[in-house]
Amino acid sequence: MEIPAEATPGATADPVEIPAEATPRSVQSLRRRTRLSPAPLSPLARRPSISMVASSSHIFHVIGDIQGDRFIPNRGAMDLDLAHFNLLHEARENSHTPSEVASPVKEDYRRILAESLLSCETGSPKILAFTKKIPSLSIQRCLDTELDILPSSKKPHRHICQTPERILDAPEIVDDYYLNLLDWSCNNTVAVALGPAVYLWDADTGESFQLSKCEEHDTVTSVAWSDDGRLIAVGLSSACIQLWHATSRSQIRTFRGHSSRVSSLAWNGSLLSSGSRDHKIINHDVRARAHKASVLAGHCQEVCGLKWSPCGQQLASGGNDNLLHIWDAAVASTFDSIHPGSRCAFRFDCHRAAVKALAWCPFQSRLLASGGGTVDRCIKFWNTQTGTCLSSIDTLSQVCALQWSRHQKEILSSHGYGLNQLCVWKYPSMIRIAELRGHTARVIHLAQSPEGTTVASAAADETLRFWRVFGSPNKKCGSDMKPSGLSRSASSIR
Repeated sequence: MEIPAEATPGATADPVEIPAEATPRSVQSLRRRTRLSPAPLSPLARRPSISMVASSSHIFHVIGDIQGDRFIPNRGAMDLDLAHFNLLHEARENSHTPSEVASPVKEDYRRILAESLLSCETGSPKILAFTKKIPSLSIQRCLDTELDILPSSKKPHRHICQTPERILDAPEIVDDYYLNLLDWSCNNTVAVALGPAVYLWDADTGESFQLSKCEEHDTVTSVAWSDDGRLIAVGLSSACIQLWHATSRSQIRTFRGHSSRVSSLAWNGSLLSSGSRDHKIINHDVRARAHKASVLAGHCQEVCGLKWSPCGQQLASGGNDNLLHIWDAAVASTFDSIHPGSRCAFRFDCHRAAVKALAWCPFQSRLLASGGGTVDRCIKFWNTQTGTCLSSIDTLSQVCALQWSRHQKEILSSHGYGLNQLCVWKYPSMIRIAELRGHTARVIHLAQSPEGTTVASAAADETLRFWRVFGSPNKKCGSDMKPSGLSRSASSIR
């Protein structure tokens, strides 16, 4: 059975062979799928006839001798050689047009590029080409040996011992965050307050003795050595300050002026500064009969942190009111009863808890580090010349005390709730390079040895531990180094 296609102008159709067993419905489907090929434009472009063969299983196209799907193009009729020739001919014609003359800049670029990448004599590439002969194996070994002998520019890793070198019992030490009960003199003597008494421990000999004892219902709230190590100031809960001579173990005089306990002390030559729960800072001239040199009243709660700068030009004070004040030495030495505390240089209120931990940098002037309490947990660094905060880091625990290294750009922090550890930080990156554990309660106090290599920590677990955390500038740092002047003959302060 043969069904002719409908004739249309400019189109021809080839007959479609239909099997004899085809049904009327299949014939109609074949008629709808039959397409008419366009009339040939030229003999070269004439498309081959398309015949559709239907079988009981499938229907497919036949294009000449090649079988394929009508939705996928067939490039069998394309002349690729002719197309390539036309592209080259068009490119040559465009290159000779006067509108596209080569730019002098492009010519210079091509010349410089050729001189850099190609050899002038042979024209071969210079990239990955050896200009000299490879040295022999024996010569290479000699060179490697010489390089091994040369000192390395990389600094050797400094070992920090994770365990304390010495542990002393400190019974009855008061567990109070706002007090300052530990100090280390330039004569290598440690002073610590245990309950109502003050004990001195000689780090050279290991001997300890009681310096003073308060009256009944009175306790020691702060201790501080003078710069020369001859005098020691003792603050009491009865608002008095006792001045003792360390060698003769005798009390020299008593300073009065506060109305509540004296929780912080700081020396600056012959000037002794005291901070109290009465919110005031009093500067005492220990040489004068009228010892009260000035009164600074910038805080509204207890003054728990006091530190003079190494140059003696600025005094930093921290309080339970979350404030940090910077006072100039000229203000501290001038008494003003009308406007006390109105001339502080800077007032910082960035901390969110009590500011007790204070430490002045020994290698950079006007750089102060401060630490906040449980809610704050941050160590902040201040430029006290411009009054700006340089950086801040969250330590994730209460910051109780800070100590700078005198030989490396490092700082040590002691912590309370809830990790009770000591951390060594690299400044200014503040990368934690060591973490010292051992105390079972918060580490409230820190004091540094005279040579600056050992730090003593006092905690609420009633122990005093000595850590060798800072290296010496004149000796190689290592775990086999023993601290100079640290006796091992005793195990308790008293």
